[in-house]
Amino acid sequence: MANIAKKVSWSGRGDDRGERTPLLNGDEEVKYNRQVPDTLDYDNSENQLFLEEERRMSHMGFRCLEIRRWVICGLIGFLTGLIACMIDIAVEKLAGYKYFAVKLNIEKYTELGGLSISLILWAVLNSAFVMFGAIAVAFVEPIAAGSGIPQIKCFLNGVKIPRVVRLKTLVIKVFGVICSVAGGLAVGKEGPMIHSGAVVAAGVSQGRSTSLKKDFKIFEYFRRDTEKRDFVSAGAAAGVSAAFGAPVGGVLFSLEEGASFWNQMLTWRIFFASMVSTFTLNFFLSIYHGKPGELSSPGLINFGRFDSDSVQYNLYEIPLFIIMGALGEGNVTLSLYIHRPCLQVMEAMLVAAVTATVSFAMIYFSNDCQPLGQDNTEEYPLQLFCADGEYNSMATAFFNTPERSVRSLFHNPPGTYNPVTLGVFTLAYFFLAVWTYGLTVSAGVFIPSLLIGAAWGRLFGILLSFIASNTFELILNYQFKRNRIWADPGKYALIGAAAQLGGIVRMTLSLTVILVEATGNVTYGFPIMLVLMTAKIVGDYFIEGLYDIHIKLQSVPFLHSDAPPTSHWLTAREVMSSPVTCFNRVEKVGRIVDVLSNTSTIHNGFPVVAHTSENDEPGKICGLILRSQLIVLLKHKVFVERASSRLSQRKLQLKDFRDAYPRFPPIQSIHVSQDERECMMDLTEFMNPTPYTVPQETSLPRVFKLFRALGLRHLVVVDNENRVVGLVTRKDLARYHVGKDGLEELHLAQT
Repeated sequence: MANIAKKVSWSGRGDDRGERTPLLNGDEEVKYNRQVPDTLDYDNSENQLFLEEERRMSHMGFRCLEIRRWVICGLIGFLTGLIACMIDIAVEKLAGYKYFAVKLNIEKYTELGGLSISLILWAVLNSAFVMFGAIAVAFVEPIAAGSGIPQIKCFLNGVKIPRVVRLKTLVIKVFGVICSVAGGLAVGKEGPMIHSGAVVAAGVSQGRSTSLKKDFKIFEYFRRDTEKRDFVSAGAAAGVSAAFGAPVGGVLFSLEEGASFWNQMLTWRIFFASMVSTFTLNFFLSIYHGKPGELSSPGLINFGRFDSDSVQYNLYEIPLFIIMGALGEGNVTLSLYIHRPCLQVMEAMLVAAVTATVSFAMIYFSNDCQPLGQDNTEEYPLQLFCADGEYNSMATAFFNTPERSVRSLFHNPPGTYNPVTLGVFTLAYFFLAVWTYGLTVSAGVFIPSLLIGAAWGRLFGILLSFIASNTFELILNYQFKRNRIWADPGKYALIGAAAQLGGIVRMTLSLTVILVEATGNVTYGFPIMLVLMTAKIVGDYFIEGLYDIHIKLQSVPFLHSDAPPTSHWLTAREVMSSPVTCFNRVEKVGRIVDVLSNTSTIHNGFPVVAHTSENDEPGKICGLILRSQLIVLLKHKVFVERASSRLSQRKLQLKDFRDAYPRFPPIQSIHVSQDERECMMDLTEFMNPTPYTVPQETSLPRVFKLFRALGLRHLVVVDNENRVVGLVTRKDLARYHVGKDGLEELHLAQT
């Protein structure tokens, strides 16, 4: 098997704020005492405490829990919409002030000479905005860099990414994306909105903030990974809905691209959260714009509505749309992996200055002048060297926020852009977007992809119209009515935008619905779906999607929906980790403390056996207990001697475990005296007496299906006499994948 070693931290910093462990060596015998990646417990531990609480709950109690779930989803949608509204207003104000100041400066020095001063002003303003955002991300919370979608995707898959859903991450994410977009980088605010919605969901559903050390004593029942996972799915969907004004698209995005676990009731709750998110955003934006009650703004991205003349397409255009879909594959990113925060900030400022310089140069040397009509919708029209009553068309694309540039490419009438302008803009913006994606700033890839695709798509439509008109004139000797057959270049801009974004993120159904909802018509539903399917098929033939590439680069143990197709010859015996550290039903406290304190064997799950023999023979399994449960037991000193001596000690409840969730204290913080080390601890009441087990001969695909479908963290491997012989974890399954040489084994880094 091929050995592929990767060692990259999520934060992009070398220290990773945690312990570094040696990567697995595929040629060595895999021992369980290797440190495994921390994962989430999506399988409820049905111990005696859990079963007693469930049995005491009445039918009305379960109904009340369901009502609380709907209330939480409503709160998630409301707060996500509110955050989206704040981001939109802040970006609009800051970008407006910047472009207005630069526009006045350019108009002044166009007549007086010395436009280099305008260039310096533009570059300085861009760099200043980006500097603040990059400092916040690099020095305060590195996990807030990028869009956050790969991290949320991993979280929903069951991988615990440190600090990904914390309040500090949300604050830095929002502040960072405002600075990035206002700073003129080739980024969007839609990906960060998905991450922001997920963080809101993770916080609201727990009824407290561990960062602020504030507990509201509500929603305590939902303080476990299974419940949090479902709410984070709703938060991600609410973020999509707020960004694109697409509630249905948000649900489908969470289903197709985000969540790894789904159920029917979750669909309706997520749709409710998405609806509330969109309504909240539109309501507050209408108040801000002085039009209360007019809920016409679809979301953060206002693509505008296509009129009836531009939404028609002909059957002979379908092959052209398919060709555009094949051209849309373009996963190219530049990752320099700069680890020092100060250098990361400097790199971001450099890219901001270069972006301003390239934009200024393109506008300066462009001679594409267009008439400034009465119905002109340009926000910051630049005349520069154009005649009176005209504006520079290149400035419409560069001298604007990316969202407004996309809208102008979609809706500006034919003749607004010449082919040279669109071609130069596409190339320049593509390379800027490639460079920008790897920066330590909060940024999304949705809008840059749409803008690049809209530019080359509109160029494709213009060239197609030109070729068709000349061909028909030559053959049939009459003037070809291009405006009748090739209705609007905006049509091809939309198809190009869909092809480009679909080729990068490999989304099909959800992206189709998002674009249909964002543009306000269903006429293009079929061609958009066709384009996205083509982009995905062609793209998957060459390389994985951007988010999958990102996850792979981080060496995260992400489990796809199915096991590698050529892995049936592998069995549980060959993939399991062994030997396994087990505990007896009644175990000595000193041994528990020693095992938990051993930094070279950091386990998270321990099979509980009937007895552990002195000759190291495996014992028969009778349960499974987690590290977090043992720490809570040690913290509360639940020892057999204390119970038998009738010391004043209340019975431990599930509330004690939920209060410690999710930041369980480290074992080093728990003091155990020498006398207490000699005490015994009865694990019977707290262990899961019915853990999932598989025989040694079980094939890898069957093990994978059981592990993945049930969201397990540990799967115990037993022999014919039900004795523990090994343990399968996420790491053991995720390291196998199909490569160029068949089944290969990856080396997975510590997450």
